[in-house]
Amino acid sequence: MDLDVFVTAHRAEWDRLDHLLRRGRHLTGAEADELVALYQRTATHLSLIQSSAPEPALTARLTQLVARARAVVTGTRRSSWKDAADFFTAGFPAAVYRSRHWWIPTAVLSTLLAAVIGWWIGTHPEVQSAIGAPEELRRLTRPGGEYETYYSSHPAASFAAQVWTNNAQAAAMCLTLGAFLCLPVIWILFLNMLNLGVGIGLMSSAGRLDVFLGLVLPHGLLELTAVFVAAGTGLRLGWTVIDPGPQTRRTALARQGRAALGMAIGLAFVLFVSGLIEGFVTPSGLPTWARIAIGIVAEVAFLAYVYILGGRAARAGDMGDVEEPDRSAELPTAA
Repeated sequence: MDLDVFVTAHRAEWDRLDHLLRRGRHLTGAEADELVALYQRTATHLSLIQSSAPEPALTARLTQLVARARAVVTGTRRSSWKDAADFFTAGFPAAVYRSRHWWIPTAVLSTLLAAVIGWWIGTHPEVQSAIGAPEELRRLTRPGGEYETYYSSHPAASFAAQVWTNNAQAAAMCLTLGAFLCLPVIWILFLNMLNLGVGIGLMSSAGRLDVFLGLVLPHGLLELTAVFVAAGTGLRLGWTVIDPGPQTRRTALARQGRAALGMAIGLAFVLFVSGLIEGFVTPSGLPTWARIAIGIVAEVAFLAYVYILGGRAARAGDMGDVEEPDRSAELPTAA
């Protein structure tokens, strides 16, 4: 595309749109219709320039012009409680459901990795000695040791808040750092599975694996699922950098990034629930079977939420993205 010819052909339309926007509310009916038509044409011009002959100054001017026109045409929409309800009953579960082909394999492979690490440590005394001195390991694994007292070392409320904050930060890092070709997400996952595997290995070598699982499973089922969802979404975001599909890389990343931001908000609430379980249920005096049952109920409830509400919303076309009027005007650039 010859950019100079294109600008010469359409400059008058852009100037006219700018003039109408400056008029504000003092437009006749015919001028309002003209503004809408010019807005649509200018949005198309912007997409063509971005895909064929990007020029920073011209792109910036048209982007600003289209944004101003869209604000006038669509009006300013305020968020409401209905938006929050729609997000939690459709947008968030739909986004989790749509990304299931990423986070389910992530969960399976990560769990297998933790199990292999645990088996390796538990069956190789030389690996255990590399982790710590015998006295240090006994202090960790003995009855009433650090693995058991960890969950009751602080008041339940403050401990739950601390756990929630740490887990929410880890999930947010997975969601945001995935754009760096997936590598930070893989590293964060590895560290989490290594920590879990070490606990499995050391406690199994001490003959107390049942105690360890009784402490981890009540909150760990939901907590790890949230981490796996975040990691899978981060990996999907990173893969978008490599293969954006039929859209431009910028458009595809913007779409996945908006969905990831929504996922961060939704997962913060999921991790809040797991934090409450970890702070109040895990260290409680309930029988082990009762604590694990609570964890299983929370996990099943979340999966039902995703597959029932999320599946229904996804089949209805919900992408977990913002509403279409709030998105940038874009055109696909490839078939």
